[in-house]
Amino acid sequence: MSVARTAAVALHGVQPALIDVEADLGNGIPGFLILGLPDASLNEARERIKAAARNTGLPLANRKLTVNLSPATLPKFGSGFDLAIVIAALAADGMLTIPADTIFLAELALDGTLRPVAGVLPAVRFAVHNGYRHVFVAAANEAEARLVPGVRITGAQHLGQVLVMCGAPPESIRTYLRHQRPERVELPDESEVSQDLNLVNGQYEAKLALEIAAAGGHHLIMVGPAGAGKTLLARCLPGILPPLDVADSLEATAIDSITRGGQGGITKLQNTAPFIAPHHTASSAALLGGGSRNIRPGAITRAHAGILFLDEATEFRAGVLDALRQPVEEGHINLARASGHQQLPARFQLILAANPCPCGRNFGSGTGCTCTPNARRRYFSKLSGPLLDRIDLQVKMNALTGQQLLGREAAESSATVRTRVLAARHLATARLEPWGLNCNARLSAKILRHELQYPMATQRALELIGESHEISARGLDRMLRVAWTIADQQQHSAPTVDDLDGALHFRQNLDPR
Repeated sequence: MSVARTAAVALHGVQPALIDVEADLGNGIPGFLILGLPDASLNEARERIKAAARNTGLPLANRKLTVNLSPATLPKFGSGFDLAIVIAALAADGMLTIPADTIFLAELALDGTLRPVAGVLPAVRFAVHNGYRHVFVAAANEAEARLVPGVRITGAQHLGQVLVMCGAPPESIRTYLRHQRPERVELPDESEVSQDLNLVNGQYEAKLALEIAAAGGHHLIMVGPAGAGKTLLARCLPGILPPLDVADSLEATAIDSITRGGQGGITKLQNTAPFIAPHHTASSAALLGGGSRNIRPGAITRAHAGILFLDEATEFRAGVLDALRQPVEEGHINLARASGHQQLPARFQLILAANPCPCGRNFGSGTGCTCTPNARRRYFSKLSGPLLDRIDLQVKMNALTGQQLLGREAAESSATVRTRVLAARHLATARLEPWGLNCNARLSAKILRHELQYPMATQRALELIGESHEISARGLDRMLRVAWTIADQQQHSAPTVDDLDGALHFRQNLDPR
């Protein structure tokens, strides 16, 4: 047999694609050619594969070997095709029998060791969806691959194990002592660990806004002086959010698998909301995703189903902040490049923290502020009106007094607040079940205005707000979503006038002048 076929999965952004790996042994000058728009790392697979096969005991035939990755018009990236290519090449030489309905996903070391690759979870899910029932992966990816039900997973440490399972004679496979790497111990990133609300003294209004944000999945901005507790409050949010549902958990874990860069280490589904906090020097590509040929997910995609926290928001470039408008509104980001178009998921909860002015002392009476009115306006103008219009909850914070800082007043813990958040989410989920939603922040304008019912007094109050306040149609919808969340917290069947007033209170004018 001179032609053999195996299968692998390619990832473009977060979208998988099935790849047929065809190997042909022909006559002519011996060589090894890979077709199908491979990138540099995939072209280098030729030397990795030849060395791994030779060191395993089944060297490639000294003939002209042509490997085609189909569809040929789709660019291929990375080293995850190594195992599929070597299996196809040896099968074309008649040395192996390729199992039916099988996918191969692993990188090869020169000694034949199988190394983990990125994106195994979404790749296996896609393979199962396309009828494949057996997947070979590196042992370091085995636990991650087993998170997908309905498929047989075979994890191997070495190429020789895979070759034997594909029919190679065991006596021809070399065994030798390999260098054992020490097992990596995963340590938590202390900067990302959720904080407890009982560490926050005072700031009762900001705590209430944070609880409302958690209960309804709303966006939040906190503006206040340095040291007021904005960052600490934001890092408390993951601890009071409900666990991710099954669909969000799968999506968040799949994105984590893609962005890890082949490090492996995923052993269970992520059931807590991701918390992504990029530095304020981040570029548009780092925040939104990008790349010339291979589009890579950015921070907003990594925060999908979780939290995107922009600390020192007014230090971000204005263009970077304004680029958040579309994903905040639509829940995805459309990236168009010369090489193609990608739609990346980006349904996140946006949390912003900002100082009121460059010196950070424009609060209260503002007597300690040394900034001119023009400097304050320029500083805060990076947060454009259209972006702020998309933020549901807007809170001004003052510096803590000495009594508040040193006081021993018992503050509520995250566990206590989380109990109330879960109760409010339960009411919202029950009400929104006909539309398949689980939080008020996802309510569409049609559902808000035409499907849900309001008391007569609330409808009259809404009319007055629309006439007497400068509020856009989008702002009115977002205020209504917050009002529904406050109603859930108060166990009201529909928003009352007081609930509406509470929602209106949190749409403050944050102009620092």
